[in-house]
Amino acid sequence: MARKNLLASVTAGPEPSKADHEARSDYARRGASRSMLVSIDEMAENARKMTAGETIVELDPAVVDSSFVADRIAETDEDYLLLRDAIAQNGQSTPILVRPHPEVPGRYMIVFGHRRTRVSRELGIPVRAVIKNFEDIAHIVAQGQENAARSNLSFIEKSLFAKKLLAMGQVKDTIKSALMVDDTLLSRMLSVAETIPSPVLDALGASKSVGRDRWEELKKLVLHPAVAELACQEITSAEFLSKEASERFNHLLTRLITSRKSPRKIRAKPPETKLWTADDNLVAASIQNTGKTYSLSLKSTHACEFGRYIAENLDSLYEAFSAAKTRKETGD
Repeated sequence: MARKNLLASVTAGPEPSKADHEARSDYARRGASRSMLVSIDEMAENARKMTAGETIVELDPAVVDSSFVADRIAETDEDYLLLRDAIAQNGQSTPILVRPHPEVPGRYMIVFGHRRTRVSRELGIPVRAVIKNFEDIAHIVAQGQENAARSNLSFIEKSLFAKKLLAMGQVKDTIKSALMVDDTLLSRMLSVAETIPSPVLDALGASKSVGRDRWEELKKLVLHPAVAELACQEITSAEFLSKEASERFNHLLTRLITSRKSPRKIRAKPPETKLWTADDNLVAASIQNTGKTYSLSLKSTHACEFGRYIAENLDSLYEAFSAAKTRKETGD
């Protein structure tokens, strides 16, 4: 017992004061709660960032849907393959932007980043994304401006995007904001997208290397109905289909320019031809309709006499035609 007391006397220090007790208690409280306070602050900051759309999350590509308006012509081009290889080797460095799906709970809609999402699906990996709440117009503007800033949409893709937005009822001010263009350029974009036949646009694809001037040239050519028809025929030809995607625009444009210089090469639609013969076989007629002209050629025994009769009675025949047409239109 004496040894125990001796040890106590050696190890014992001065009796702590009341101030020391309070200081130690305060330190204990601060030390014990510090990690909790930091965690709460971090959680609050993360919540703020998530609300502002600044936090990057990982999403299953299976719950991510495409934008309600497409701005890109789907192609597996060299740029896409390079993107896929880069993500496979180094991961996805730039997140996509999504919004909560406006109609399906638990799903998301892409604002921009369709190709990165497609890569994630193909590789079977999550897609890194920023989530923001957007209304449709804000969605459209953000989608268009991101792609315009990255300069990875071709002229015709932007033109078709503008055409789709207009068809959806979006005002031109919204479309101009989305594409960052003025009235003049928007007008030219819509003119190209609306004038060139849809099958031709589909066959030419994104045409990444083709700028506004050459699309304008193609538009002016197909304003001629016969050239537009030739363009639709040409895109189904074996020669056109044998070309690489990057070569097809120039091939078609050259063919159409050549056709304008040599109109006889344009394969016009053959005229509609009919034959008529009277019951007594004394008059026969060959009838040809080109769409702009209607020719009646008579032959056989009474051809001249019947032709003269028609010529002499054109006034009464036309009056009968007009009366019949009026009755048909009015339903009388």
